[in-house]
Amino acid sequence: MTGERVGMSEEDGAESVGATPPPAPRRNLLPVLILLLLAFALGVALTVWAWPYIQRQWGERPPAATTPAATAPAAYPAPAARPLTAGTAQMLDGRVVQLEERLNRITVEAQAASGNAARAEGLLVAFAARRALDSGAPLGYIEGQLRLRFGQAQPRAVAAIINAARNPITLVDLRAGLNQIADEVTKSPATADWWTALEHEARQLVSIRKESTPSPRPEIAMDRALRYIDAGRVNAALAEVEHMPGRAAADRWIQAARRYMEARRALDLIETAAILEPRQLRGTEGAAISQTSPLAP
Repeated sequence: MTGERVGMSEEDGAESVGATPPPAPRRNLLPVLILLLLAFALGVALTVWAWPYIQRQWGERPPAATTPAATAPAAYPAPAARPLTAGTAQMLDGRVVQLEERLNRITVEAQAASGNAARAEGLLVAFAARRALDSGAPLGYIEGQLRLRFGQAQPRAVAAIINAARNPITLVDLRAGLNQIADEVTKSPATADWWTALEHEARQLVSIRKESTPSPRPEIAMDRALRYIDAGRVNAALAEVEHMPGRAAADRWIQAARRYMEARRALDLIETAAILEPRQLRGTEGAAISQTSPLAP
């Protein structure tokens, strides 16, 4: 029996040795991961919620204490300012006076430059008005500028220019009108008395004059008048027409020539005012120009 037990124990030991142990049970990690994610989300939420309070606490924190070296009094006191000597004070006063004089000079020069610019603008307006009258074009915006700049200095001249521009007369018109009445002007009128007709005929037959004196014959005088108009000398042409035998037929032309010359005299006046007017000339915005012209005597 002892032998049988020994054999059985050996067999059991062999079976126990040959047999494999059972596998260990596996743990489930999903709950752990869920807990970790919940903890992370809770931490983020707490951080977002508490961040304004943390900033407020940091903002209200008192400034850091300065170091003893920064707050310590200086080892050596600053030297006291010495009073100015008489020479230094006099020098400073002289420089202040020089600066004031320079500022005054700059101010005067600026005012003079502004006044000269306004005078130049007024002169350009006068030139533009002359060009409009010479071409027979309307004044347009120039009319307002004439009233603004020269209305107080030369009111009659401004009115004459505006009236002439509303019924313009040019050199071409004067020449054409004189050509149209040339035959009537150079002959004695049919209603003239016998003495006037006889005088006219005598002048046609005999003419006594100096060599340098122009011929008084009406035909030659008419040619001279036309040349004067071509040269822009309306005054000389008017003088020739007024001495012709048929002057009565040229009354309308004479009136037109006088209106032409009146408008040009008005233009001359405002051009002179733009250069030399010392008191009543106006600028762009209607402000008076108090600076005298550099061309004034």
